[in-house]
Formats: sequence, structure tokens, C-alpha cells
Amino acid sequence: MVCEKSNPICNPFSISFKIRCFCSIRLTHNLKFSCSCSTQSHSSFSGIPVSRTARTEAQDVLFEYLHSTRSLSITDAEYISKNSPNFLQNLLSKIDTEKDVTRSLNKYLMYNPINEFEPFFESLGLCPSELSSLLPRHLIFLSDDHVLLENFHVLCNYGIPRIKIGKMYKEAREIFIYEYGLLDSKLLAYEKLGLSKSTVIKLVSCCPSLLIGGVDNDFVNVLKNLRRLGIGNDRIGGYFSCRDSYNWKRILDTMDFLDKVGYREEQLCNLFKTNPLLVLEGSGKKVYVLFGRLLKLGIDMNEVYSLFVQNPQILSAKCEKNLLRSLDIFLYIGMGVEEIANIVSNHMELLCSCSLKGPKTVCKDLDIKKDSLCQIIRQDPMKFFSLASKSKVRSSKQIVSEDHSKKMEKTAFLLRLGYVENSDEMMRALKKFRGRGDQLQERFDCLVQAGLDYNSVSSLIKQAPMVLNQTKDVIEKKIDCLANCLGYPLAAVVPFPAYLCYDMERINHRFRMYVWLRDRGAAKPMLSLSTILACSDTRFVKYFVDVHPEGPAMWESIRNASSSS
Repeated sequence: MVCEKSNPICNPFSISFKIRCFCSIRLTHNLKFSCSCSTQSHSSFSGIPVSRTARTEAQDVLFEYLHSTRSLSITDAEYISKNSPNFLQNLLSKIDTEKDVTRSLNKYLMYNPINEFEPFFESLGLCPSELSSLLPRHLIFLSDDHVLLENFHVLCNYGIPRIKIGKMYKEAREIFIYEYGLLDSKLLAYEKLGLSKSTVIKLVSCCPSLLIGGVDNDFVNVLKNLRRLGIGNDRIGGYFSCRDSYNWKRILDTMDFLDKVGYREEQLCNLFKTNPLLVLEGSGKKVYVLFGRLLKLGIDMNEVYSLFVQNPQILSAKCEKNLLRSLDIFLYIGMGVEEIANIVSNHMELLCSCSLKGPKTVCKDLDIKKDSLCQIIRQDPMKFFSLASKSKVRSSKQIVSEDHSKKMEKTAFLLRLGYVENSDEMMRALKKFRGRGDQLQERFDCLVQAGLDYNSVSSLIKQAPMVLNQTKDVIEKKIDCLANCLGYPLAAVVPFPAYLCYDMERINHRFRMYVWLRDRGAAKPMLSLSTILACSDTRFVKYFVDVHPEGPAMWESIRNASSSS
């Protein structure tokens, strides 16, 4: 509410503005202000044109008011007056701009002190529509909130652009109430991690939550992983964008997921160099979307892991796009999920390599309908790739030839295991086993070299083909855990080959809990692997955790140790 001029002492500290947002308003000194709210021309308000001279005079009046009357520093007063166009627009709407603007505004401000937080926040990059929830209650003078100003100046002096501080205030208001010296120490703590000042500025600008509490452990672990991949401190800042916010825990989970899937450090390094946004943009969301699409097709999780391992290129931007487009095409023409899953499992390299035309284009070129195209794919997927591929650089015939060669290698391996050529059993096995023939042989030999005889391994593999869909390193870790954690002979896996298919986290958690109970006489020695691993989480807690008074605390400790390591 604006006081009547006839009663200037009426409620002198209250002022109500009609908020409008204007984008890309060019002010004097070539300063430009932008915001994302709805826009209208900056040359007029309420249908009344405002001259450039009037705007310039209004800036000068606001500067003098903030500096001379309200005692703000020259730098702060000048920046606020030059970068709060919407506030100035509303201020000008209170007077007759056809008369002496300077005199009229000075007189207006004499009787109507302004809420200084409004132009202040607008100058920091916030839209007027965002201000109502951010303005302090019962305060209108900036000098009354000296703690906010102190922390604001710490950020400015550190080098953070003022235009980005508004976002920081909106997302992490806590950092603006820190005691003297605390914010400085938090910024320096990130420099002590080996980051350059410019990198710290970029990181805290896009993710101000890093300055809340202590140094973010998830961020530190992401940093360690990047360094382990050979991405130095001077390059780390280049992988992050101030346009995005980051969930460090989810990024860390994504990196751990890729590690568990079997990506080697060299592959992860190449991934970050060629397509870092896949892991960082959306905090790893793209990886999980791709993983989820494959699971929705009914492909077993371990098979999906294997597909990622055998086809590390799947996470490149181009291959990811090609694969998802292929899946969309198959669904569009009416293929069933089982049929699609079969094609994905057996022709992943083709799906990643081929940039396909749209189904409508293919149908038009061949003069057929969707159901006919669907039938072609069912009968001969290779023919479809040849017809629908847009790529001429590397022909589909070359890819098909390589695909056929890999199939022959896999067939040779299965024949050595005792499968009958061209039998139904052989056809089913070709779909279940993932990887090249030499890779399957390497994993098979790994089990033999660990101490199992050839026939036992052959029998084990036929019962649980998924064992060979894991990398040699993963198989070796599970063998080592069996011997060194439980003290069991490798022969214990023969009656329960599924042991080699469980993930390492489940194995480690349950083995450690069982050994702890066994050492205290609360569990029988040499229990079968299936008894320890195959039961549900609820039954495991009932029979292996709650049976000892200290069991629940120990179980919680084991799980916490795993999550923090």
C-alpha cells in the first residue's frame, strides 16, 4: 500500500509493487539482465512509454538512495541499481515520468522507504515471481541483516558471479546465516581436496548444497573415482555445467553400478571422455533408463549385466540412441516383448551399430505394412537391419558377417561342452550364453584352474548358464570369498551353482553374518550355501540375525560398513 502524499507519515515503511518480469533488458553500460518469467517490452509499463533517459535517471536515483541514504557500498549500490530493471519499472510507475524524474523519485523515496531486498534479490538473478517466498519477514533494510550481507560478500570476494548467487540463496539458504569465517572455511575445504579455485566456484554455483554441513562425502568419492580414471583436478570442472544440479549419491551409485557390471577402468575413462553427460547429466538417470528398458523386456538382470559387459559401447551417445530407437521401432510395429528381448540378446552389436530409418519409411520403401515388416524381422532379423539401416560407412553385411562369426565361435564352445549341433538344446543355449566363444572358454577355464574337474564344471554350467555370463574377475572374486571368508572347498558350488550368480554384496553381507554367528556357536558349521544365500531377506534376518542378542547390531554394522566403503 502506498501512502497518500497528503499524509506522508502514514505507514512509511510499507510499499507494494506490481511485479512484472522482462527478459533480456539491456541497461546502460552494456549490462544485460535475463530471467525466465513471462515477458513484455521494457520500453513501456501500463501502456505508458518510458524513455531511456528516464530509466537512466531512475538508476542514478536508486544508486544515490542505496549508497548515500542507506550506506551501502558503492559496488553494491551500483550493481543493484543497474541490474534490477523490474523493480525500477515499478518504481517509475509511481510517478509521472513526463515531469522531472530525478526530483519526483527523490521525493517519493523520501516518504516511501523501499524494501531493499526486492532489488537486491532481483540483481542476483531471481525473477520477481520468486521473491515473495524469499523476502525476510519484518525486514526491509539490507543493513538489518548483516549476517546475510557478510556471507554474500564472502561469496563475491571468492569470485562467484553475483548473478549466480540468487540461485544459491534459493537452493541453500542455510549458507547465508553462517557465523563469521565459517563460509570461508568451507570453500577452502574444497580447495584442500586439490580442486582449483575456478573449479570450486563452478561446483558450488551449480550445487550450493556442497556448502551445507561438512565436506560432502559422496562428492569426495565421485572425485576419487574420477581421479582413479585418470581425470585430473584441472579437468574435473570441465565435466560439470552450471545449468544443472547434481545428486552426488546417485552419480556415485551409477559409477559403482558400471563397475559392478564389469566395466574396466579404461572403458569408464573412455566413457567419460566421449560421453560424460550419460553419467553426470540427470545424475546418472540415462544409465538407469537404458538399464530399465532392457529389464522391462523380460531380460534377466544378470543377462543385462552381461550385455553391458560384452558391449561397453552401449553407453556411448550414438549407440544408446541407436538401441533405444530400435526398441521403439519394434514396439511400434507390434512385436512382442519376448521377441524383442531375443533380438536384443543375440544382436546387440547390430542394434548399437545401425542407425535405422523410421518404420514408416521402411514400409514405404518396401511397399509393405507394419505386420509384414514384423514378419520379416521374425524370419530374418539380419535382413531387416540390411533394409532399414541408414549407415553406408560400415555396411550391414559387414556387421552381419562379424555377428555370424561370433555365433560360430560360441557354437564351437558349446559343442565342446557336449551340446548336439542344431539341436533344440543347442538353440536354447545359444540364447542363454552371452559373449564370444573365447570369453566363454576363458571363464570356463577359470573354474577348472580353481580346482574343479572338467566334467563338474560342464555339469555346473549346464545347470546355471548365467555363471559364464559374468566376467572372469567377478567369478574369481566369488571363488576367493568362498574359500577365504567361509573356508569352504570349491566343490561346495557343484550342488548349488547358483552361488556364482548372486551379486557380491549379498554374498559378503550374508557370509560375514554367518561367520560371526558360527564363531559364537549360534550357527551350525558348514551349512550349505543354499541355506545361507537362497532364503529371503526376512527369513535370513529371522534365522541368522535375531537368533543372537547382538545379532541385529552386528547386521546393521555389516550393512553400514558396506555402504560407506
